[in-house]
Amino acid sequence: MRNLILIFVLYVAILGCKKESPEGWVDEERLMMETAKDWVSLGGNYTQQHFSQLEQINSNNVEKLGFAWEYDARSTIGRIPRGLEATPFVVDGIMYTSGAWGFVYAVNAKTGEEIWKYDPKVDASYNRRTCCDVVNRGVAVWKGKVYVGTLDGFMVCLNAKDGEELWRVDTFTDRSVAYTITGPPQVAGNIVIIGNSGAEFGVRGYITAYDLNTGEQKWRFFIVPGDPKKGFEHEELEMASKTWDPNSNWEAGGGGTVWGQSAYDPKLNLLYVGTGNSSPYPIWLRSPSGGDNLFLSSILAINPDNGKLIWHYQTTPGEIWDYTATQNIILADIEIKGENRKVLMQAPKNGFFYILDRASGELLSAEKYTKVNWASHVDLKTGKPVKTGQGWYKDEPKLVTPSLPGGHSWNPMSYSPKTGLVYIPEIIYPWIYMVDESFSFEKLKWGTGILYDGTAPPYSEENRKYLIGQADTVELNKLKAWDPVNQRVVWELEQPVARGNGGILSTAGDLVIQGTNTGHLKIYKAATGELLKEIEIGTGIMAAPMSYQIDGEQYIAVMAGYGGNELIVGPVDKRAAIHKYQNYGRILAFKLNGGETHLPPKAVISKVPEPFELDLDEQLAEKGESLFFTYCISCHLAGNSTEYYSQYPNLAKINPATHSIFKDIVLRGAFAPNGMASFADVLNENDADAIQQYLVKQQIELYKEQESLGGN
Repeated sequence: MRNLILIFVLYVAILGCKKESPEGWVDEERLMMETAKDWVSLGGNYTQQHFSQLEQINSNNVEKLGFAWEYDARSTIGRIPRGLEATPFVVDGIMYTSGAWGFVYAVNAKTGEEIWKYDPKVDASYNRRTCCDVVNRGVAVWKGKVYVGTLDGFMVCLNAKDGEELWRVDTFTDRSVAYTITGPPQVAGNIVIIGNSGAEFGVRGYITAYDLNTGEQKWRFFIVPGDPKKGFEHEELEMASKTWDPNSNWEAGGGGTVWGQSAYDPKLNLLYVGTGNSSPYPIWLRSPSGGDNLFLSSILAINPDNGKLIWHYQTTPGEIWDYTATQNIILADIEIKGENRKVLMQAPKNGFFYILDRASGELLSAEKYTKVNWASHVDLKTGKPVKTGQGWYKDEPKLVTPSLPGGHSWNPMSYSPKTGLVYIPEIIYPWIYMVDESFSFEKLKWGTGILYDGTAPPYSEENRKYLIGQADTVELNKLKAWDPVNQRVVWELEQPVARGNGGILSTAGDLVIQGTNTGHLKIYKAATGELLKEIEIGTGIMAAPMSYQIDGEQYIAVMAGYGGNELIVGPVDKRAAIHKYQNYGRILAFKLNGGETHLPPKAVISKVPEPFELDLDEQLAEKGESLFFTYCISCHLAGNSTEYYSQYPNLAKINPATHSIFKDIVLRGAFAPNGMASFADVLNENDADAIQQYLVKQQIELYKEQESLGGN
C-alpha cells in the first residue's frame, strides 16, 4: 500500500510540474506530437508540413468562417510599409512571432491582446544591405525561450514570459560586407542555428550553432570554401574546394547563404539545411574553369552535436540563375514503390520537385513541377540535371524559366498526409538573362551592379529576338496540388495577379488556405481545388497561415503585410491590395461564426509638390541619371513607371524641405535611423548634386503633367 501511495504522490507531483511549466514550453515530446492543438514550429511540428490535424473548421462549415481578432504589427522604424513573412507559433494560448527588422510579438491567441513586444534596437542603416526588404521569417520557441535573428546580425534569446533579453550574440564574421539576417532560427538537439543573407552582394554564406541556454558558439559550418591557400575552417570545405577553380574569384564571397526554413528530425538527430545562390551569378566570373561549386544550391544533412556533414545533395550544380535551395523542407513518411520511406521533400527555385531519403540522402525522384527550359530532366543515376543550353547566357542573352523568383520562392508549400498531396505556390516568371560587362567586385559588394540584366515581361522590341522558339512567356501565379509519389499535377488554379501570393496551410478538415496579394484569404477544398470561402482583408499576404485551438475553438491566423522583394518591384496590376488600401503589418485570426473583417483605410496617392528651385544643369542632370540608375533604382523610382511599383518614396515627389537637406541624407546619413543609410562610401558631393539635378528635372516634368490634368 505504501508503494502505491508513493507512486500516486509522484504522479501528482509530475502533473504539477507540467502545470507549472513556464510560458513557451516546447520540448521534444511536444514537438513530436502529431495531433497537438498548438502550433509549435514554423511548420506546425517537427515535420514542418504546414499541416494542421484540426478539423473543427472543415469543408462543410468553412462558409461560416469570420473575423476573430486583429493585432497591429506595423513597422515602427521609418515610414516605409514592411512585409511580414513569418508563420506564428502558438504555445498554451500565447502566439509568438516576428516582424520586420527582428521585432518579436507575444499576443493572447484568443483575443489578440498584446502580452509583450520586443524591440531589437536594430541598426536601421542595414536596410541598404538587403536585397529584398528588412523582413524576418520567424522565431523559434523552446523550453520557455524565444529565439530570433535581427537584421543587423544578432542572435537573441528572450524569456517567453515577458520578452526579457537573456542573451545576445553577434553572428557576423565580417561587418565590412553586406551580411544581413532575414531567416528564422532552428532548434536542433541542444543547439539553435542561424544563417544569413547577402549572396547578391558578395558574401560567403555560413550557419552558426549556439548553446540554447548561454549563447556560447558550438560550431560554424561555411557553405562554400574560401581561398584554399588560406586553409579550410573544417574538413568538408577541402572536399568542396575540389569542385571550384583554384583561381576562383574568392574575393567575391561565393554566396551560398542560408535564409530559409530548415528542419530537424529528432529520431535521426539530423539537421536539414537548404543553401542559397552563387555570388556572383555567372560561373565564368567566380570559378572560370567551371565545376559544381559545392555547397551552393544544396540540401545538407548535419549532425547538430558536432556540426559534421552526414550527406549532401546539390540541386543545381554550377548555379548561375539565383536557383536557391532555401525553400522550405518537409519531412514525411510515405510509400514509394511499395516501400515505406522516411523522406525529405523540397520544391526549390530550379523547377524540379525532389524527394530524398532523409537518412541517407538517396535521390528517389525529381520531376518538373513547373515550366523549365534550362534542363530537360534530372538523371536519377548521377543525381544531376541534364542541361539544354538554353540557360547559358555567357555568349548571348537567353530567355530562361524559372528565373530569379524561381518556380517556388520562400513562401512555404504544404503537405497533407490526409490527401497525400503537396500544395505549391507556383511562380511562372520568364526572364532574359544577359551579362553585365561592367562587372566589378565593388559593384557586387553593395548591390550596385547585380549581374543579371535584361527586362521582365512585357519585353522590349530590342529583346524580342531572344523569344524565338520559346513556347510561353506568360507571367503568372498558380496554386498547384502535386502528387509527390506519382510526380504529377492533380489540380491547379491560375491566380489573378502575378507574383507575391502567400504560403500554404492544409488541414484535416479537407481545406487548403492561402493569402493573396489582392488582400484576400482564400479557402479551397483540398481534394479538388474548389473555392469554398474568400475573405477580403485589404492587405496583401505573403506569409503562410496556421491553425490552433483554444478552449475547444479552432482558429486560423495569418500575418499580413506586403513587402519583401515586392516592396521594390511590386505589381503594377491595380487589383493588388496595395493600390486600394494602406499597407501595414497586421496579424489576423478567424473562427467559425466570427464577424466582419475590418479593412484598412484607402490608399492615398501623393501629389507632386511644386518643384524645388534649382538652376538646372543638363549635363550634370545626365550624370545624375546614370548615378540614380546605379545606386538608387534598387529601391526608389523617380517618375511614373508602367513596369514597376515601389513602396519606397518616389524621389520625383520629394518636398522642398527634404531637398534642402538632400546631401545630409545621401552623404551624412540624416535618415539612417529610418533605414536610409549614407552613401558616402560610393558617392561624393558632386555626385549628390548630380542626382539631385536629375530628380528635380524629373519632378518638373511630373508636375507639368499633373497640372495639365487639373492638379490630379
